[in-house]
Amino acid sequence: MSHRLAVSFFICSVLLHLASGLRCYKCSDYTGRCQNVQECTYEDSCISLSERGGKTIRQCIRYTDCDNSRLSQMFPAVSGFTYRCCSSNLCNSGTAAVAAAPALAVAAALLGVWWGRL
Repeated sequence: MSHRLAVSFFICSVLLHLASGLRCYKCSDYTGRCQNVQECTYEDSCISLSERGGKTIRQCIRYTDCDNSRLSQMFPAVSGFTYRCCSSNLCNSGTAAVAAAPALAVAAALLGVWWGRL
């Protein structure tokens, strides 16, 4: 029984760590050398939005807002842009596309599978 308790405690501590807020770079500049880090509150993704003129905006955002029509409403002064949304800490630093599943959902699924086998 103590082994099961220890493993459960370990999994819960991992889940709590994963549930802590997402961190994203936050800046709006032409250099691409963003150093400011933002602790996201209700947002579950980071965005890197590049304007046609070379300016890049990085910040926290809700994943449901990561589509062309919603971003056009959120950034009305930006006429043409490309964007990339991602869901891991500081993933909005570069220009490479990242497709990550939310870590908490994956950990919860693994916990469910493990718990069902006991």
